[in-house]
Amino acid sequence: MPETASGAVLFDLFGVIARHQSEEGKRLLTETMGAADPAAFWEAYWDLRLSYDRGDLDGLAYWRAVGERLGREVDPALAAALISADIDSWRAVDPAMVSLVERLASGGRTVGLLSNIPADLADRFEKENPWLAAFSVRAFSGRLGVAKPEPEVYLWCLERMAVSPGETLFVDDRSENVAAAEALGMSGHLFTDRTALEARL
Repeated sequence: MPETASGAVLFDLFGVIARHQSEEGKRLLTETMGAADPAAFWEAYWDLRLSYDRGDLDGLAYWRAVGERLGREVDPALAAALISADIDSWRAVDPAMVSLVERLASGGRTVGLLSNIPADLADRFEKENPWLAAFSVRAFSGRLGVAKPEPEVYLWCLERMAVSPGETLFVDDRSENVAAAEALGMSGHLFTDRTALEARL
């Protein structure tokens, strides 16, 4: 796949521009659930997460399903507390990456965002991060009902960014998502750090 020296850049969010869950946030989540076995909690959390991320389950249904796996009944009040704690655990961003996105956009590059996150998190993240306005397109799986690495979600972004696959670089920290983009004719970059990404750009 050829290097992309110019053109559009489609970014993943968490693990690239925003940080993964904080350890403190993860601890608060397990405490909110009252999980006696944190390992079982996280296994259920991730096993069921894609259905929440792509909007197949809303927050209440997701947390009830997690609770069922753990033998814990989750009522609406507990689900609301878990949704809030979950969102809080995903709030940190990398200022250097935010600056990079803003520089690309102000320099005339088309930049888009494609993230597998539930609508609950997307709503809050947009309210708290005005720098997201740098993206010409923001695609959140929980609103679209489709998620990476499904090809439809990449094509949705390309159409709305008004760019072709061949002029677009896709940046993600998960190899399967990068491979799916490359299969559609996009250039791919497996994100490890900002320095390597800037060299690619």
